[in-house]
Amino acid sequence: MSSHLELEDSLDEEVFTASDTATDKTMLRGSHHHDAQSLGVGKAIAVLTSGGDAQGMNAAVRAVVRVGIYTGAKVFFVHEGYQGLVDGGDNIREATWESVSMMLQLGGTVIGSARCQDFRAREGRLKAAYNLIKNGITNLCVIGGDGSLTGADTFRAEWSGLLADLVKAGKITSDEANKSSYLNIVGLVGSIDNDFCGTDMTIGTDSALHRIMEIVDAITTTAQSHQRTFVLEVMGRHCGYLALVTALACGADWVFIPESPPEENWEEHLCRRLSETRGRGSRLNIIIVAEGAIDSNGKPITSEDVKSLVVKRLGYDTRVTVLGHVQRGGTPSAFDRILGSRMGVEAVMALLEGTPDTPACVVSLSGNQAIRLPLMECVQVTKDVTQAMNEKKFDEALKLRGRSFENNWNVYRTLAHIRPPSTKSGYNLAVLNVGAPAAGMNAAVRSCVRIGIIQGHRMFAVHDGFEGLAKGQIEEIGWGGVGGWTGQGGSRLGTKRVLPKKYLEEISANISNFNIHGLIIIGGFEAFTGSLELMEGRSKYEELCIPFVVIPATVSNNVPGSDFSIGADTALNTITTTCDRIKQSAAGTKRRVFIIETMGGYCGYLATMAGFAAGADAAYIYEEPFSIHDLQTNVEHLTEKMKTTVKRGLVLRNEKCSDNYSTDFIFNLYSEEGRGIFDCRKNVLGHMQQGGTPTPFDRNFGTKMGAKAVLWMTGKVKECSRHGRIFANTADSACLLGMRKRSLVFQPLVDLKSETDFDHRLPKQQWWLKLRPLLKILAKYNISLDTTEAAHLEHITRKRSGESNI
Repeated sequence: MSSHLELEDSLDEEVFTASDTATDKTMLRGSHHHDAQSLGVGKAIAVLTSGGDAQGMNAAVRAVVRVGIYTGAKVFFVHEGYQGLVDGGDNIREATWESVSMMLQLGGTVIGSARCQDFRAREGRLKAAYNLIKNGITNLCVIGGDGSLTGADTFRAEWSGLLADLVKAGKITSDEANKSSYLNIVGLVGSIDNDFCGTDMTIGTDSALHRIMEIVDAITTTAQSHQRTFVLEVMGRHCGYLALVTALACGADWVFIPESPPEENWEEHLCRRLSETRGRGSRLNIIIVAEGAIDSNGKPITSEDVKSLVVKRLGYDTRVTVLGHVQRGGTPSAFDRILGSRMGVEAVMALLEGTPDTPACVVSLSGNQAIRLPLMECVQVTKDVTQAMNEKKFDEALKLRGRSFENNWNVYRTLAHIRPPSTKSGYNLAVLNVGAPAAGMNAAVRSCVRIGIIQGHRMFAVHDGFEGLAKGQIEEIGWGGVGGWTGQGGSRLGTKRVLPKKYLEEISANISNFNIHGLIIIGGFEAFTGSLELMEGRSKYEELCIPFVVIPATVSNNVPGSDFSIGADTALNTITTTCDRIKQSAAGTKRRVFIIETMGGYCGYLATMAGFAAGADAAYIYEEPFSIHDLQTNVEHLTEKMKTTVKRGLVLRNEKCSDNYSTDFIFNLYSEEGRGIFDCRKNVLGHMQQGGTPTPFDRNFGTKMGAKAVLWMTGKVKECSRHGRIFANTADSACLLGMRKRSLVFQPLVDLKSETDFDHRLPKQQWWLKLRPLLKILAKYNISLDTTEAAHLEHITRKRSGESNI
C-alpha cells in the first residue's frame, strides 16, 4: 500500500485484468445494506491460516475479527489451520476485540498454521464440517496459498453431502443441518513468492523483499571490501518474482528464474558480463538465483553450480549465501500490514453478502482496489503457468505471470544484458533532482542514465536542482558514474527547493551551452511547479522549447497526477517502525497515550497510512477538518480503552493538519483530560522520516519510472527534431509520469493544473482518503459505514495476444 498501498505489481496492467471493473470502487462495496453494523447479526465467521506462514497474515486476521465484530457477527479463531478445524475442541475459540491487539507488528501467524493430511480425506472434512456446525459457523475465511484455497473450495462443494452424512449418522439434527445449509468461503492469498495469478501482490511478498534487501545491502559492503562475487539464492521454487525484483532493486549482474531460463551458452555470456563489470571498475559482482532456477532443458541451476563456474572460468573469490527461512521471518512491512487489513475487511463483506449461488471467491488486489474474483479461476491460471513451464513454453509462462512481471523482466534485461551501441544518437539528455531528498531518487537517476546510454544518448547530471542548472553545475555522467546507486538514500546529485522562474535566462543559456535536448526532472511538488514555470518561459526563451518529463519523488506523496511518489514507501516504513517501538515502550508502562507528529506538509497520506499500519487510535489530517468536539470524543474513546486489557494509545498528527490545534495543544489537552486515567508523551519525528536506505518498492519503482521516462524522451526528441534542432512547444512535450490506478501514464503538465490545490500543494482528489473510515472502525469507533454501492464478482479474462503493452 507500500506507499503502499504502493503496489509493487500494479505498475502496469496485468495480462489478466479484472473485467467489469467499476471505475472508482470504494474499499467497502457492499450489497444494499445501509447499515453495515447489522450486516452480521446472527451469523458466525471462522478465520484460519494455512500452509506456509507469511508476514501480514496477522494484520488480515485482526481485520477479519474486528470488522466481523463491528458488523454484529460472532468471530472464531481456528488454531493450527485445517488440522485445528478437523480436531475441533479448544482449537476453535471465539475471538474478542482485545484478543487481536498488538498483532499487527508480529511476523508469522499468531493463530498457527499446519500442513494437514487429515483434511485431504473426506473423513477429515466430515469432522471439520461437524465442528463448524456445532459452533454455528457457516462462513469461513481461509488465508493461505493456492493449495489451501483449493482445499477450501472442495470443502464447500461437498458441504451438502457432508451434512447429509452427519444427519444420517445421528451426529447432527435435521434442524442443525437446515440452519447450516450452505457454507460461504472467501480466500486471502498469503504467500511470500507472489505466485498466485489474479492478484497484483500476495500478503508477505513485500516483507520478504525487505528481508532479502537488508541482507543484499549487508553483503554488498563486505563484497566490495574484498572484490568478491556473491551468489545469493532466494526462495521461489516455481516463481521467480522475489529473485527478479531483488535483481532489479540491487542492480545484480545476473538473475536466474524458472520462468525464463538462460539461452544456450549462457555460461560464456555470464562470465563475459562479470569480467566486463570488473573492467568498468566495479569491485563486486552479485548473481541472484531463484531456488527453482532451471536451464532451457529443464535441468536445475543451483547456486553451487554458478559458484563453481565463476571460480573455474574466472578465478574470482566467490561466496554462496542461501537465504532460506529468514525471508519468511521478521516484522511485516507497512505495505503488508495495510494489504492484509484491506483484504481482511473486504473478506468479511464478501462472506456476509454471500448466497448459496455465490462461488467461493478470493479477495485480490487490482491497482489500488480490493476486488473479488472466483477462487477456482485464479487457481486454474496459476496451474497454467506451471504447465507452460513443464511444457517448456517459457514465453507463455512469462505472459501468464502478468504484465508487471513481464515488464520487470524486460527492464532488468535491458539494464543488465544490452550493450550500449557504438553509434551515438546525437542527443544529449540532462537529469536533475528537485525539492527535498527522497529515498529511491538515486535508483531513478541510475536507471535514466543507463537506459539513456543504451539508447545512444550522452547523459548529463545536473547538481543542486534548478539552481545548479542556472549556475552551470552540469557534467557528463557515464555508466560507472551511477554504479551502486540503487541502494543509496537521499540524493547523490544534490537537490534544492529553488524554483526556476528568476533564473530562466541563465537556465536557457546553459541549455544552449551544453546543447541539452531534453530534461528529466525527478522530485516533489517543486519539480511539478518548476516545470510549469519552464513551460511558461518557452514563449520568451526558445532554448526552453525542449521536451521535459517529471518523475514524482517526495515522501509527502502530494504530487498531482500520481497515486504514489518515489520515497513515500520508505518514509511510511520508517514511521511505522518507530511507532512499533513507541507502542512497545508503552506495553511496560500501562495507561499511556503517545501523540506523534508526522511530515507531509498539508498532505495527510503518511499520517493516515502509518495509522493504518501501526494500529493508531486516531490520525489528524488537514483534508478531514476536525473540531474541539472531535478531540474530546477521542479522549473519551481512549478513556474507555484504558478500562480494557489494552492500556495504551497511539495518536498521529500530520504537521499541518491545523493552525490552531498544534501538537503541543493536543498533547496538553489529552494530558489535562486524561489526568488520573492515562498519561501522555509526544514525539516529533522530523527528518528521520525521509528514511535511510530505500525500500525494495522505492528502488523498483524508481528504476521502472526512470526507464519508462527515458524511452518516452527518446521518442519525443526524435519527434520534435527539425534539421538537427529540437523544437518542442506543445502541451504533450512537457509531461508528468504518474501511476494512475493500474498503469504508468504520461500526462501533460498543463492538464494537471485544474486538479491541483496550489495554495496547499495538494492534488484535489486523493484515493487513500476512502480508507479513513476503516482506520476508525479498526480502532473501535462506533461510526456508520455506507456500503450501498453493490459489489459484484469479477472475472479473470485473458487479454488477447497482440494487444499493445504499455
